Amino acid sequence: MQEQKNLLKTFSEQDIDSFKPEMKIGLIATVNESGLPHLTLISTLQACSPTEMFWGQFSEGMSKANIRRNPKTGFLIMTLDKNLWRGKAGFTRTTKAGNEYELLNNTPMFRYNAYFGIHTVYYMDLVGHTGKEALPMTNVIQAAVKTMIAKTLAGKGKGKEVLNHFTRKLIDKIDNLKFLAYVDTDGYPVIIPVIQAQTAGGDRVIFASSVYSNDLKSIPSGSKAALFCMSFEMQTVLLRGTYNGTRSMGGIECGELIADWVYSPMPPKSEVVYPPRKLEAVTAF
Repeated sequence: MQEQKNLLKTFSEQDIDSFKPEMKIGLIATVNESGLPHLTLISTLQACSPTEMFWGQFSEGMSKANIRRNPKTGFLIMTLDKNLWRGKAGFTRTTKAGNEYELLNNTPMFRYNAYFGIHTVYYMDLVGHTGKEALPMTNVIQAAVKTMIAKTLAGKGKGKEVLNHFTRKLIDKIDNLKFLAYVDTDGYPVIIPVIQAQTAGGDRVIFASSVYSNDLKSIPSGSKAALFCMSFEMQTVLLRGTYNGTRSMGGIECGELIADWVYSPMPPKSEVVYPPRKLEAVTAF
């Protein structure tokens, strides 16, 4: 659990400036109609004041519907120098005009794009954030090595073939980014980096818990969790399933997620990959 008393209530001017570049990782965690966590890549995420954040919508997706039903969100921003901010915010309003609308649509990514631009700006009030923290790369690398050892020693186990070849390959690539999200006891989602994650069978993802260990131990065993993976070529996949807590695998303490749902957020068409849809014959032309 992210203790509310430990969260900073405002962004500094330095924080706000750090969020401005287009080239950064922005993640929004929302809660769907069933109370389950959902993670979305939103690179336009930034702050317009010490207590307010905003981001732009240019495509449809589950997160926009989720946030309109349930305003409680979690967020993560990671800059190119591997500094990150994590926190919680509450959705308040949207607009289709104004300073932030003009700002986003005048960035090179959208100003010179012939196919889409920002059509709606979303605003969120900051609840609190952890403050600027450097991604602990040495610990992440060590955890990745431990995860690969645990994967080899623990074996693949038995399970359904939930994760297809593309999904396993994307998650298993050591330098791809991976993030875990769950819904905290206060109803706000929390995002935790798990870059060390690896698949271990057809429905299982494991990760050594030696990095962000306190965050991982705060997740109740049996909780529903989501795992978002992205490559630097902007290939992405989102899993959801049951987080079984941490346990020893080959003598290495690891967290374990058993996936039962897979979603491809990539354009041109975002869609559920697992469970598979039943193919129906076309009878009308």
